[in-house]
Amino acid sequence: MFNSIRGTITEKRADTLRVETGGVEWDILVPATDLGRLPPPGETGRVYTWLYHKETEMRLFGFADEVRRSTFLELLKVEGIGPRGAVKIMGGIGQEEMEAALETEDLSRLLAVPGLGKKTAQKMLLALKGKLRFDDAAAPRITGPYGELIEALAGMGYDRKAAADALAKAAAELPPDLAGADREQRLFREAIVALSGQ
Repeated sequence: MFNSIRGTITEKRADTLRVETGGVEWDILVPATDLGRLPPPGETGRVYTWLYHKETEMRLFGFADEVRRSTFLELLKVEGIGPRGAVKIMGGIGQEEMEAALETEDLSRLLAVPGLGKKTAQKMLLALKGKLRFDDAAAPRITGPYGELIEALAGMGYDRKAAADALAKAAAELPPDLAGADREQRLFREAIVALSGQ
C-alpha cells in the first residue's frame, strides 16, 4: 500500500499533520514526538505512513522514520492498544526512552506516559521487551525531551539506551522547579556520574 508521502507540509496541530502532494492534501495522525522532527509548514517533508481501514473508518497514520513506524506496529500487537492509543503513547515518550524502559523493565517510567495505565504498561513489558532494539548505526538521531543529551552522551562513547535510562532516572529525582539550562546541565552531570559507575 502506501510506504510514505512526500509533499509540502501545510499545517501542524497537536497530533495532526497535513501534507499537500499533487493537489491533494492529506490529513495524517502523527505522534507529538514525531511532529517536532518533521519540517515546518511551507517546507517539503517525507512522512512514513500506515493506513487503518475498517468498514466505518479510514485513517492515515504517519511517522518521522521507519523505526518509529515499526515501533507503532509493535505496539498494535499489545492487547488493549489500538492505533490511536499507540500514537498517544508514542507522543508521550521518546524512542530511546521507551526502548530503555522496556529493556530495564522500568514500569514507573511507562506509567509516567499520559493515559497509560498500569495493566497496559505491564502488558507492554511482557510483549515488547527485546522487540524494539534497533541497530544503532541505522537508528536516526534521537529527539524528544532528552534527545540532545542522549546524543551528547553517545558522542562521549556511552551506549544510547544506557544514557536514556540514566537520564530518565536522574530526571525523576530532580526538583520539579528546576528548569531550563540549569535542569539540562544537572541532568547531564547526574547521567555521567551514573554511567561512570561513581
